[in-house]
Amino acid sequence: MTSTSHVFSALAPYGWDDAWADAFTPYAADGLLPGRVIRVDRGRCDVVTADGTVRADTEFVVDRDPTKVVCTGDWVALDADGDPRYVRAWLPRRTAFVRSTSSKRSEGQILAANVDHAVVAVSLALELDLGRVERFVALAWESGAQPVVVLTKADLVPDPVTLAHLVQDVEGSAPGVPVLTVSALHGDGLDVLVALVGSGTSVLLGQSGAGKSTLANALVGADVMDVRAARDVDGKGRHTTTTRNLLALPSGGVLIDTPGLRGVGLYDAGTGVGQVFAEIEELAERCRFHDCAHESEPGCAVRSAVESGELADRRLESYRKLMRENQWIVAKTDARLRAELKKTFKRRGAEGKAAMEAKRGHWS
Repeated sequence: MTSTSHVFSALAPYGWDDAWADAFTPYAADGLLPGRVIRVDRGRCDVVTADGTVRADTEFVVDRDPTKVVCTGDWVALDADGDPRYVRAWLPRRTAFVRSTSSKRSEGQILAANVDHAVVAVSLALELDLGRVERFVALAWESGAQPVVVLTKADLVPDPVTLAHLVQDVEGSAPGVPVLTVSALHGDGLDVLVALVGSGTSVLLGQSGAGKSTLANALVGADVMDVRAARDVDGKGRHTTTTRNLLALPSGGVLIDTPGLRGVGLYDAGTGVGQVFAEIEELAERCRFHDCAHESEPGCAVRSAVESGELADRRLESYRKLMRENQWIVAKTDARLRAELKKTFKRRGAEGKAAMEAKRGHWS
């Protein structure tokens, strides 16, 4: 039987600690082994254990809820031997990065589990999409991880003044989030990122072509991920990463690399959206009506801030868009909220109709 000290020495580099050991106690009594999932592929997964990496079947932990399936980053209990080996359970997650799928049922899809830092890679080879940054950061906050935005391919912006302005724009869209500039090609800025992800677990997120695989190779110090040039026509990548892989970093900590994400739907991320738009939430507390939609209501502190230039109109529009999307996602599984939304939209429709009739009367 594998000794406790051997388990700690072998799995500590992957994040094993006393709390995980305590959570695993009942499974140890059943003769199962602890391990961390480093890759999942078609019902099987690679699990790093104290005795090395093993291949295991997930048949006994398949769940109809796609947010409760075994995922890269999970700590699991698996058979000590056998062919094939089976994962018997996964330990309760500390954090989970979940997005909504593109299905009409708007199910959640878990991308990574037990993550401490969510590193959002944004390529400077393309025009900044601040709305997409806000979306990624909202999901990161909701996951329970600390978001970090990394502006990749910084060597393509040689003018330091221009680069500083780009950083400032992103900082304004992600308050309270570190924003780093990195050139994996030349190594610029990597030392700061290495120090940040040098402990715990980090997940690397972003669109195809954002330079995630190049960044992962730079952090690992080896060509562990396939890298191909982005298309010249639109700067998008070719999905060289097709699975989520957990990689040990030589400086400490582990990194989960993910495939490029073309669509990142919110999934019950109201708290995360609130953190991204903290200044709007604070202004909203001063609105005359507690359910103010920040459109045409009298005494709206948010609209007043836009009119005075204190708040950018783009920020408000982005906030509205993400809040509406999140409300609809939640409403699909919450009958009470769905009914409340219908009442709200009906009331606002009546108010808009009354306002138009009042204007017609004024014009006549």
